[in-house]
Amino acid sequence: MNSTFVGIASVLSYAFASTLIIRELISQCEQHRNSIRMAWLGAALHCTYIILIFLQNNGFNFGFFNAAGLVALFIVLLLLFAALDKPVEKLGIAIFPLAAIMLGLAMSLPENNHSVAAHDWQMSIHILSSIIAFSLLNIAALQAILLAIQDQQLRSHHPKRLILALPPLQAMETLLFQMIGTGMFFLTASLFSGFIFIEDLFAQHLVHKTVLSIIAWIIFSSLLLGRVRYGWRGKTAIQWTLTGFVLLLLAYFGSKLVLELILKKV
Repeated sequence: MNSTFVGIASVLSYAFASTLIIRELISQCEQHRNSIRMAWLGAALHCTYIILIFLQNNGFNFGFFNAAGLVALFIVLLLLFAALDKPVEKLGIAIFPLAAIMLGLAMSLPENNHSVAAHDWQMSIHILSSIIAFSLLNIAALQAILLAIQDQQLRSHHPKRLILALPPLQAMETLLFQMIGTGMFFLTASLFSGFIFIEDLFAQHLVHKTVLSIIAWIIFSSLLLGRVRYGWRGKTAIQWTLTGFVLLLLAYFGSKLVLELILKKV
């Protein structure tokens, strides 16, 4: 099977799913299942593409764009599974185009090999938990942005169609904290596995990632504690969520961007 053909088909499926969501919002129709079906097709093809590349290279290349494409796939899958019983499918208007772009860049831009041996299960556990944590908290960050826009527009009494299509504010906040709680579980697993399986987590090339991830963990933990003890919500929840996510974004991709794309170091 031709991996390039599969990858292009996935990109087109994501793009079509995004177009359907926009069309649904403009026409105010309730046919969101069509966009979700196309997104499932895009995700299935994306998975197939990654498997084919893995088999061709006898391992996965964790270069910048390949890693970003894998994270995008996890974000899409988590959103699609969440959409089975939660009204979050409208988040696809941002997530599906992002997945298409990341996959397209991974296909078109060659990278140096940064593979992890298939038998290195300890590192695989750390990487997988890190990717799932980042993916969940990425969705939470998008949720927080929509929550901020929703709150602002409802206060102005001129909500747009996208906002009208979203669940009520209380339901959006509940979803936000559910995503943060689940993301925190995997972020804790990522940090714990890193301290156990990585020989020197504070080595020069890892120290910034470790420190930023720990600070993000403290921020999200404080937010969850503040929610339980003091009932934090609204702007406080939004600001803490976005701050924690930006730190994780810098931790996970900041160094890879600088070292691999700007400084051209392996």
